[in-house]
Amino acid sequence: MGIEIQDVSKHYGSFHAVDRVNLSIKTDSLVALLGPSGSGKSTLLRMIAGLEQPDEGRIALLGRDATHIPVQKRNIGFVFQHYALFKHLTIRQNIGFALDLRKTSKARVRERVEELLALIQLQGLGDRYPSQLSGGQRQRVALARALAVQPQVLLLDEPFGALDAKVRKELRTWLRHLHEEVSVTTVFVTHDQEEAMEVADEIVVMNQGKVEQVGTATDIYDHPASAFVMSFIGPVNVVPVHSGILPIGNKVLESDRVFLRPHDIDIDLTASADTVPAQVDRIVHLGWEVIVEVRLESGELITVNLGRDRFNQIELRSDQRVHLKPKSVKTFPAYALK
Repeated sequence: MGIEIQDVSKHYGSFHAVDRVNLSIKTDSLVALLGPSGSGKSTLLRMIAGLEQPDEGRIALLGRDATHIPVQKRNIGFVFQHYALFKHLTIRQNIGFALDLRKTSKARVRERVEELLALIQLQGLGDRYPSQLSGGQRQRVALARALAVQPQVLLLDEPFGALDAKVRKELRTWLRHLHEEVSVTTVFVTHDQEEAMEVADEIVVMNQGKVEQVGTATDIYDHPASAFVMSFIGPVNVVPVHSGILPIGNKVLESDRVFLRPHDIDIDLTASADTVPAQVDRIVHLGWEVIVEVRLESGELITVNLGRDRFNQIELRSDQRVHLKPKSVKTFPAYALK
């Protein structure tokens, strides 16, 4: 196992940043720690790195107990959100910095730096300074610097958070391909659900210092383990069970709330035994799909996502009376959106 976390906790006074977390991360896998601000994901990452010490529990890296090993002896590469490049050093010098500290031969440093410049697709830019590169290029350099010493574990804390949406999306794809080339156990922190689902082999969903669910993007989206996971991963409608969204005869006993994905609801123009009445409140055209906001007779507002073909077929308009057909609903016994 690449990383083994056993009963790890970290407290700051009465605040439990990480609360008895158990987690296994496979060797050479790419795992996302996903959660809202304050969920404990960055604190957990910093404890894996050795930048923070757990109050309780054990952390093992590649089978070796690393709980009390100093950060400089863990053979970990760490990439921060804001690059942390040395402004007065060239790109080559930034990438080779850690190798120079280790008294690596100049010939080997040059060789390794050129390898990494090719890997991050910045050949020919080695003599530039960080200020002469774009944000996306600087983040690639930060990754190359972390990889220079061939770490056993690569940790990334919100690596693309400071970049604009277009560059961030491009770097997601690049990181996925990079990981397939270098094959290093990689853990990255993000609050962006789409980023985690697009890049990671497995996603660890965290909330209030605890792990809510671990699984693939498909697992956590289609089979959420809790109300929090379903509400945090992707859009969802949450309405009272007696709001009228369920057709007559469809009973839900486990909870007082019903959860429906916007794409798991269809709209018909005629009533049937498995539909419920509603009225179109607002229509938003996004080009590839149409978002339709409808209001139930109970007053609850529901969002429905329709493909363009379906929308054009039924020709909806504002204030129109329609009938909703839920295709999939979920409830949770211990309903809570913390």
